[in-house]
Amino acid sequence: MTYSRRKTLALIGGGTLVAAAGGVGLFASTRTPTAALVPWDRAGQYSDPRLRAMSYALLAPNPHNRQPWEAELVGDDTVHIWRDPARDLPVTDPFARQLTVGMGCFLDLMRMAAAEEGYGIDQTLFPDGETGPMAVCRFVAGAVQPDPLFAHVLERRSHKEVFADRPLDAASVDIITLRVDLLAQGDEAQALRDLATEAWLIEAATHDAWKESIDLLRIGKAEIDAQPDGIDLGGPMFEALSRMGLLTREASLDPTTMAAQGAIQGTVDAIASAAGLVLLTSSANTRADQIATGARWLQLNLAATGAGLGVRPVSQALQEYPEMAAPYTAIHQAYAPDRGTVQMLGLLGYASATPRTPRWPLETRMRPIPSNA
Repeated sequence: MTYSRRKTLALIGGGTLVAAAGGVGLFASTRTPTAALVPWDRAGQYSDPRLRAMSYALLAPNPHNRQPWEAELVGDDTVHIWRDPARDLPVTDPFARQLTVGMGCFLDLMRMAAAEEGYGIDQTLFPDGETGPMAVCRFVAGAVQPDPLFAHVLERRSHKEVFADRPLDAASVDIITLRVDLLAQGDEAQALRDLATEAWLIEAATHDAWKESIDLLRIGKAEIDAQPDGIDLGGPMFEALSRMGLLTREASLDPTTMAAQGAIQGTVDAIASAAGLVLLTSSANTRADQIATGARWLQLNLAATGAGLGVRPVSQALQEYPEMAAPYTAIHQAYAPDRGTVQMLGLLGYASATPRTPRWPLETRMRPIPSNA
């Protein structure tokens, strides 16, 4: 996150912060969390093809940037992929549905990266049920066609700003329509905008749900480099706000404060500015359905990136906690009436470039090889 974010303008409430930031000199010019971004540069720089593929996979989109994946190398051709329960979101994602969708993004990006080198992946999901690995993946050398979407991996981001005031062109509509269950634009999108906004405001007003996000704030370079996950607030403006005591977790937790109101309004503005809203649905809601949704969400993101579009998830209305019951019921009645599941809701539009998002190094996400292996 950088100081160009519109929410920063809401936070400063005038020229105070600009003046303060102007006095921090070299401090303000060296606030990029360089260590947290190293995994982007190391993608593909490993000797083992499984590690090379996973070094790209960890760049996949995932809820709250929790990066819930763990991996264990087995033999010379297999990797076991686990979801780390220590990274759960127990309030807003009590059944780990969204986190499993994120795991699906990881698995599909690993597939794409392996295919770039001619490896197919023989994948078995939940071979031991929920108590074992989420996926057992055996790398198989052979005639595998590369996926053209892989070309956009290093440019893909989840957009974080308001979108440009520009309708989708026909070519972009054609590209996106092929990858979603619904692309709503214009008047057709208003009902979804209203639901997304209502759900976001419910989350902001629900203490435990809001606190779950606030607890994941990483404010400033030092925090982001030390813990490169969660919701990063980096850049000289946010650093200066923090140093002045205007941006703290305590202040952000109270939704009536200037810090919280800026963040809340920023998302309201983003929802209003999107040229389109997209839905992904499934007829059932098994773990396999959730993982398949993750693959689709990743592919949508990459296709949108190739088309010059930004994508941002706004899935609060799909969250399964009591305070969200009304929008959850409404969106399912409207868009999955036959007992299906709305798995993802997102914003789509033309957008300025978004900085890279912090990532844990691959080595920190690896389970140790057993000593008797």
